[in-house]
Amino acid sequence: MPPSASSNGKSIDKLDYRPSDARRPLLQPDADSDSSRPSQDTSYAGSFFEQVAEGIAERDRRKMQRQVVRWLSFIWAILNCLCAGSITAYSLYGHLFQSRLHYTQFQVNIVSITAELAMYLPVPAFGYLCDRLGPGIPSFLSGFLFGLGYLLAAFAYRSGPPPSTGGSGWPFGVMVLAFVGVGMGTSCMYLSAVTTCAKNFGRGKHKGLALAVPIAAFGLSGMWQSQVGSRLLYEHAPDGSRGDVDVFRYFLFLGITLICVGLIGSLTLRIVDEEEMIDEAVEELERSGLLAHDEFFHRAADIHGYGTMDTRDLSESQFDFLQTEAERLKFRAAEDARKKNWLLNEETRRFLTDHTMWWLAAGFFLVTGPGEAFINNLGTIIGTLTPPHTSSSPTSPATHVSIVAITSTAARLLTGTLSDLLAPVAPNHQHRRGTGSLEGSMSSLPAAAGFFKRFTLSRLVFLLTFSVLLSLGQVLLASGVIQNHANRFAWVSALIGAGYGAVFSLVPIVISVVWGVENFGTNWGILATAPAAGATVWGAAYAAVYQRAVESGDEGLGGAAEEVLCYGQKCYAPTFWAMAISVWIACGLWIWAWRGPGGWKKRGIAV
Repeated sequence: MPPSASSNGKSIDKLDYRPSDARRPLLQPDADSDSSRPSQDTSYAGSFFEQVAEGIAERDRRKMQRQVVRWLSFIWAILNCLCAGSITAYSLYGHLFQSRLHYTQFQVNIVSITAELAMYLPVPAFGYLCDRLGPGIPSFLSGFLFGLGYLLAAFAYRSGPPPSTGGSGWPFGVMVLAFVGVGMGTSCMYLSAVTTCAKNFGRGKHKGLALAVPIAAFGLSGMWQSQVGSRLLYEHAPDGSRGDVDVFRYFLFLGITLICVGLIGSLTLRIVDEEEMIDEAVEELERSGLLAHDEFFHRAADIHGYGTMDTRDLSESQFDFLQTEAERLKFRAAEDARKKNWLLNEETRRFLTDHTMWWLAAGFFLVTGPGEAFINNLGTIIGTLTPPHTSSSPTSPATHVSIVAITSTAARLLTGTLSDLLAPVAPNHQHRRGTGSLEGSMSSLPAAAGFFKRFTLSRLVFLLTFSVLLSLGQVLLASGVIQNHANRFAWVSALIGAGYGAVFSLVPIVISVVWGVENFGTNWGILATAPAAGATVWGAAYAAVYQRAVESGDEGLGGAAEEVLCYGQKCYAPTFWAMAISVWIACGLWIWAWRGPGGWKKRGIAV
């Protein structure tokens, strides 16, 4: 090695080392070097790993935020449903419309039927709002409708009997109008909550429980609200004891409470990862061959102006970059919205053209109508069970509203949980797969084809079982076993409540499994119009049979006793025999949709 070398024109000898150099870092750059930063700071590996760590932390933070939003929405959806079912407490005060406002039984039923129609008929429109605009707007609308309806009903009740009955109160039509608002508010608040849960949890393995919990909460709402009315907001009898519910104060309480719940729900109910769900659905349609590539993705190449931009301080390259980014973002947002609308419209078309949907809807009509009519007329049914002029009744409408609510809630939770545990596994997007596809063939294989055989029980088995229980309660009442034994009426309320609750829990779960959750609000909204027609038919049938018994003079009491206008089995038996037969027909229709030609089992849909 030579004793010296030349660097940058300078001569460096090995003896030129000075002790002060020992304190200088060996890697420190020379003063005349172009680099002014220590070499360890220029480590690309360190910078890369820092960026990776920051990216992972940001991803985890966003994932946590999505989970927080998802569970906060779930909690408030339950609270929404805990308040939304106030109409189920109608029997608490329905008989007071007869005795205090002098409404006929037909008028009492007109009010309840109007509320049922207003609750169910607009549901497709409210479901459409939930799917297209999110659940917040329907929740806000529900608070407005509930507040308007109950406040108007409160003052209409306080005004006294209408002029048509010789009184000076507000016309009967005002009360009908008030309950239109109540019915529409019920469907808005309920649907915004259930749609939120279906879309946030409907693709997981606990979809049944995620839907059963808010639906069960809806059933509980009538129970706690009727207890508040009968135990806190009651009138005092002449002897100082607790009398009937104070309807005016009860309506005020409901109106103010539901306004607050709807407004808060508009801020807390959110759909998480909806874009990902839409993208997966479109991709599955393409992969299954049900969607040609050009059917959606063919688009015009023209992109119009995207606003103004001050370019005086920008270079040409900066301006081009910003304009390109703005065009890309706006184009992507427009395409996402277009993709979502196209997919939801396509899902609605497929839903309406599926013949099994119509069998499911027909059975839903035949089962829920009798259930709705029973709940709305609990008060007058109880009045027919005991002889007139009895000093005290062994039971009360509030008690049976609570029994129906408890058994309905228990059945919803039970069927939701058991269907998750025992129902066959339903792959996502199974409804978009043809029976000839590999996925469709594999999904239809028996459980024994796997290495471990798992016991499964279809959701239709639960649906049919609880429908039969509902019909059993109707048969008990129609047979006369309960007449003059009002204490046995709890069995009727429990059986009908359990069957009614299970049906309302299982049918939306079946919809989410058979037709997916992307368009759940619209699909469930369309099917939910069936109970409106059922409630109208069976409510009118009950009122007609009841009124005929009053007018016949055989078992009717006329006007001698204001609060009990009919007594005896003839007041209700024909109606409930017909209701039981209606439920049995519904079971046959559901079996046909499940196992008939072109049914779900034949199509390889695990339901």
